[in-house]
Amino acid sequence: MQLQGKIVVASQHYPPDPSTTAAIMAEIACRLAEEHEVVVLSGSPGALPASQTGTDKPRVIAVKNRMAGKAALVRRGLSELLFVLRIFVALLRQLRRADVVLTVTAPFILPYAVAAAAWLKGARSALIMHDLFPDVLVMAGLLKPHSIVAGAMRAANSLMFRALNAVITIGRDAERPLLSYSGMTRSKVRFIPNWATLAPAARPVTSGNPFRKTLAARFIVGLSGNLGFTHDPEIVFEAARLLSDEVDIHFLLSGWGIGFERLKQLQADANLPNVSFVARVKDAELEAFLAAADIWIIPYRKDVAGVSVPSRFYNLLAVGRPVVLVSEPEAEAALTVVENGLGWVVTPGRADQLAAAIRAASASCDGAMAERAVKAASKFDRSVAMNAYAALIDELLRNPNLPEQR
Repeated sequence: MQLQGKIVVASQHYPPDPSTTAAIMAEIACRLAEEHEVVVLSGSPGALPASQTGTDKPRVIAVKNRMAGKAALVRRGLSELLFVLRIFVALLRQLRRADVVLTVTAPFILPYAVAAAAWLKGARSALIMHDLFPDVLVMAGLLKPHSIVAGAMRAANSLMFRALNAVITIGRDAERPLLSYSGMTRSKVRFIPNWATLAPAARPVTSGNPFRKTLAARFIVGLSGNLGFTHDPEIVFEAARLLSDEVDIHFLLSGWGIGFERLKQLQADANLPNVSFVARVKDAELEAFLAAADIWIIPYRKDVAGVSVPSRFYNLLAVGRPVVLVSEPEAEAALTVVENGLGWVVTPGRADQLAAAIRAASASCDGAMAERAVKAASKFDRSVAMNAYAALIDELLRNPNLPEQR
């Protein structure tokens, strides 16, 4: 029997936006639409792909949104504020008592508006926490940990977490910082990790790979995806510099964001012989690109634990590649690496450790690591995650107060 109440998904990023967040929110919305009426408030204009249209798909309402570049912080902030205000008004129009609204932490002020609108309309609210603010801004060096702004954001978080009915974490390390807020209880927390979008299977390293065949080095170190404020481009470049005399090791870099702009600037100044850049890779070429490298780097700044989880991580495992993760050992991805023997975890800010790990990986002949990576990726399955989201929404439709999980 279909439960009463509809689902409203509020997200700045949704197809045709090509971002990972857009793909995740679309997957969830489409799965929920199999059993419920789903309305998506989207900040991504344009025609939906064919896979997102049809009678059994969510109804998508475009909310006016003008996004400035990530480096234009003031203009971007104003644009996001206007977008969130429009979402708030749209939610007041759409929500009815006992509806459920699902959102995500992008932009970071969106969850506050969603929680407030749901509270005003007597609806239930759930947040997928990809990043924890203000911790992300403190980690990136944009805020002082004890500043007035950081304090105000934490006070707002306490109110928001009290109003929310559920908080979905994608990392086990997120529960501890969440429970430090007075408005949070363990019963509200649900751990649903992200999933690999590529089928788990070890892809062999071949000289004919289109991204590899122009490189003479035997061992390729890859870096891919968005490098935002929480990532450290300098540690990658410094490790490349430390390894620049080792002709068998080459760095293959592709992505976007302020961190990649910094990497390009550093390379323009130094012109290291062991560093190559590739334009942002399209989805259709992602599998070939990830298979081009022997190992992949995920370079976080310090204090990442409980703050952010790299979505790209699972696809790296799916193609059977080890990783070198720069983060604290208690972070979710680091726990997965160590528990499953998938690579190396190095201390943030220590380029010498990163270079040493890459050197050790290049000398390693541990073919079993690829098998372990594929096996680990198989645990992060799309259908398992989708069923977990569906079960949570059903719980919220029945009762706004979730029972504590055993």
